[in-house]
Amino acid sequence: MGIDRSKIEEKFKWQIEKMYESKEAVEKDIQQVKELISKTKEYKGKLGDSWENLYEALNVSEKVSQILQNLYVYTHMKQHEDTRINENQALATKTDMLSTELSMATSYLVPELLSIDDEKLKEFLKNEKLDFYKKHIEDILREKPHTLNEREEEILAATSDLSGIAENVYEMLSFADLEFPEIEDEQGNKVKLTQSNYSLFLKSKNPKVRKEAFDATYLVYGKYKNTFASTLYGGIKSEIFYAKIRKYESALQSSLFQDDISVDVYNNLISAVDENLDSLNKYINLRKKFLGLDELHMYDLYVPLTDKFDMKITYEQAQEIIIKALSPLGDEYLSLIKRAFDERWIDVYENEGKQGGAYSWGSYDSNPYILMNYNDDLNSLFTLIHELGHSMHSYYSKHNQPYLYSSYKIFVAEVASTLNELLLINYLLENSKSKQEKIYLLNYYLEQFRTTVYRQTMFGEFEKLTHESVEAGEPLTAQEFTSIYYKLNEKYYGKSTIVDEEIGLEWARIPHFYSNFYVYKYATGFSAASALSQQILEEGQSAVDRYITFLKSGGSDYPLNQLRAAGVDMEKKESIDEVLKRFSNLVDELEKEY
Repeated sequence: MGIDRSKIEEKFKWQIEKMYESKEAVEKDIQQVKELISKTKEYKGKLGDSWENLYEALNVSEKVSQILQNLYVYTHMKQHEDTRINENQALATKTDMLSTELSMATSYLVPELLSIDDEKLKEFLKNEKLDFYKKHIEDILREKPHTLNEREEEILAATSDLSGIAENVYEMLSFADLEFPEIEDEQGNKVKLTQSNYSLFLKSKNPKVRKEAFDATYLVYGKYKNTFASTLYGGIKSEIFYAKIRKYESALQSSLFQDDISVDVYNNLISAVDENLDSLNKYINLRKKFLGLDELHMYDLYVPLTDKFDMKITYEQAQEIIIKALSPLGDEYLSLIKRAFDERWIDVYENEGKQGGAYSWGSYDSNPYILMNYNDDLNSLFTLIHELGHSMHSYYSKHNQPYLYSSYKIFVAEVASTLNELLLINYLLENSKSKQEKIYLLNYYLEQFRTTVYRQTMFGEFEKLTHESVEAGEPLTAQEFTSIYYKLNEKYYGKSTIVDEEIGLEWARIPHFYSNFYVYKYATGFSAASALSQQILEEGQSAVDRYITFLKSGGSDYPLNQLRAAGVDMEKKESIDEVLKRFSNLVDELEKEY
């Protein structure tokens, strides 16, 4: 629950009043947004008449979007301070409605721009004023081969809600309707199994508790496997339908197109991981020795190697550790981190009604604020340095790019945050004070690798295989989904682990399978961050300079180009191979500790 927000010292609260000092200032911007939304409608049907019309339409659209972003971010962050306050809820809802209104008012822009004759558009773009929008227009024109006529686009827009039905059914079934039984915890108490405490039971030191939680969970999923299979099959069919209608070669190509990512990047990731499974199995066998187990099952994979190593880290100590851990990034970067602490960019502690979790957020015109629920432990330290990575990325981006080109793609979004985490783990390992602490930290690092690179790549391979099957005209039932997933687990873990039959049903538990080739970005982001952090530690200033340039580039270029300039080419399989060598070296380091 936390304490009442008024009881928390001001120095631990974010200073978002810098965005809007009064309700009147908020209302003034709301009124301006409404006026500009009306103005955007004036150019409908006129974009092809003159370069002036095209310029004005894009300019007004950009201006209103920037003001609305301020309103949207501020009102939602205000709501997150205490979600129980009706006034803040109402303001956030008002900006939600304004956002929808703007989307509807400007929906004509893309199809109308695409309908302008190529030669005429070339002439328009010779104008100096329109030159600023050249990349923005080129991004839209990339869509032209995959854009349909106006009537067909209307039909697709009208059916867009249908594409989310599979995911909605999955969420209702999985999170609202499934009933799990009671199991015995470590103290022998009867406890109801839930989606959220399942992962905690898998970390139990008692193998009986782990097995009972594992068996009970998949017994329940097994009862509904045909429903889950129908839902997932429907989701895959929907993705393939939209890809075909828009003339993509596959659902995979359609998904990667937005970030200008080649299919080779996806395939190289899977190929590199497949070739480095021996290191994974060596690590799992080492876990078996540490845990003193004769055989290791799928439900044993998440048990910590040491008894809980309690690292109590206050917020003040966290600040000191973060400054030291990030020192390889140089004085300028550190000065921004200090500003985040000193200028109250961070809302630190939990209070009654506060939004849970953590995030980095802000508008183009504001500081990149961070919401935390800091809890004086190692996880909180890692969360804080992670969110600071996002905030630094946002800060550099918006102070070096105009609003239109300041938003970076999701493909690179996790690079900055993960790189910070990797520099932290490197610092903590170098400064560990006992054997137990070092083992705990190595285990933490290796588990990050295993669950982010190996596990997410296995998910990515499952998505690829299932989509290819459906694209080849093969219907998938619960039996096929289970068989494909089980064989993948055998491939990944079969040399070190007893691959329990029940794990074949895990596909039914993974919500990411409804997000169309999204999970691979976790693996590529971690891999890129790992490569760049090693370069920074080994090369020093030259690598730092490349990295800061990457942070400054925002959305001014496509992700692969940005990462290539920073020093890692994600189109080359060798880039993933190098990262997996790092994993292998860490396994060797853990082996020495054993």
